[in-house]
Amino acid sequence: MKNKFTIFILVIISSSLLMSFSLKAQTSLFGTIVSDGLVRDYKIYVPAIYDGSVAVPLVFNFHGYGSNFIEQEQYGDFRGIADTANFIIVHPNGTPDNFGTLGWNTFGNSTTNDVGFISNLIDSLKLNYNIDTTAIYSTGMSNGGFMSYELACQLSLRIAAVASVTGSITTSYLAACNAQHPMPVMQIHGTVDATVPYAGNVLFQPIESVINYWIQFNNCDTIPMFNAVADIVTTDNCIAEHYVYEGGDNGVEVEFYKIIGGGHSWPGAPININTTNMDFSASKEIWRFFRKYRLSGSIVSSIKSLSKINSFQVYPNPTNAEVNISFSDAQLRTIAIVNAMGQLVNSYQCKTNFIELALDKQGLYFITIQDALGNSKTSKVVKY
Repeated sequence: MKNKFTIFILVIISSSLLMSFSLKAQTSLFGTIVSDGLVRDYKIYVPAIYDGSVAVPLVFNFHGYGSNFIEQEQYGDFRGIADTANFIIVHPNGTPDNFGTLGWNTFGNSTTNDVGFISNLIDSLKLNYNIDTTAIYSTGMSNGGFMSYELACQLSLRIAAVASVTGSITTSYLAACNAQHPMPVMQIHGTVDATVPYAGNVLFQPIESVINYWIQFNNCDTIPMFNAVADIVTTDNCIAEHYVYEGGDNGVEVEFYKIIGGGHSWPGAPININTTNMDFSASKEIWRFFRKYRLSGSIVSSIKSLSKINSFQVYPNPTNAEVNISFSDAQLRTIAIVNAMGQLVNSYQCKTNFIELALDKQGLYFITIQDALGNSKTSKVVKY
């Protein structure tokens, strides 16, 4: 699960300096706390836009088994997003397990209280930063994805939403899951992942079983909305499908990016390992997902209903020429046309009540309408 790339040489700044550093530019610093008798270290990124005047979200980004916080900051990178969205990123470091490998206690191979560490770290960070305690999120790669699910199960009163990239849950840990509120979940996983198999193994739950657990827990619709992801980079040897399970309690959803042919990797990462999908950025999609939620649930469900994203008609369908789309209002929307191979045929932006689109060849098309808030809906169209 280790991300194989060169570790950047960084200057370690002491935790005492961390507490006194002037936050006038983006800041990436190291810190330590003592938790359960152990000195635990972490790395924090504070964007230049942060000035402490308003409470901002906090995103935990956990490294994989055998990796570390420096590698994860570079590999599953959220820093550019935080620079404009104004949230703080924390990269905690794991501890050596019974086999001497750095990671998180999510396999039963360690006695370290990682959940307690994260709870204590939240308390410590609150003393020095203006954090919105209703907007604390967790994501991670591989073992870091397992850790995010562990927080969803065992620290849910402090975690608003989680996203797992190439992670899963062990059977025993899933049986002990005790989430206290509807939990928004995003899973990103490759179908040929050789490290955390898509179909599961004797220890890890199958990915679809994990998704189904959260669908049932949240009372989401069991039939998903499907969005084809445009195959923008045809040389990455894989394609992506996006499934959204709507209608959960408190407006929460479960989202799943299924990477057909994808390996054990972070989509859109700066380096390509184990067949990395480059058609979308996992970091951008995770933040798009996180920003919709607080501990109380969705904060955009009421906005979404007002946006009338579902209020459009596509006709004629099937068609032998053009296809028309009519809307109930004239707000700004993005329209993407994807063919049955997952290839982007065309995209448009419009702010009208009506648009006529040309479909050149016979076949099946997916037309996705996205509003300015990022809400989307996909309709299938057949040209004969």
